[in-house]
Amino acid sequence: MPAEIVQTPVAPTETEVEKDLTIPGPNDWEMVDRSSELDHPYIVILYNCDCHTFDQVILQMQKATGCSLERAKSVADEVHNSGRAIAFSGSLDACEHVAKVLREIKLQVETDRSM
Repeated sequence: MPAEIVQTPVAPTETEVEKDLTIPGPNDWEMVDRSSELDHPYIVILYNCDCHTFDQVILQMQKATGCSLERAKSVADEVHNSGRAIAFSGSLDACEHVAKVLREIKLQVETDRSM
């Protein structure tokens, strides 16, 4: 995966602050590699519906992700209270697999890039 490059301005010195304000040029920017911050670039979002019980959602979450009972309950509660929750994060392949397993019982899910 190519590194994400983010430009961050370099702080001006005190003498530069005293000068008139100017638009920064290409030499006034520092390149920062943030690719190491992207541990899990994709997410699975689980949406609320009234057609599944808490137990069904919890069991399917555990089946799909291998998470603990406590984590599955936490996600189910968040989905119920907020309308949606991040059920899983990982690689695109892992997220697609989790979404497929959650859809086995017709849960409403989508995969997306994490921010």
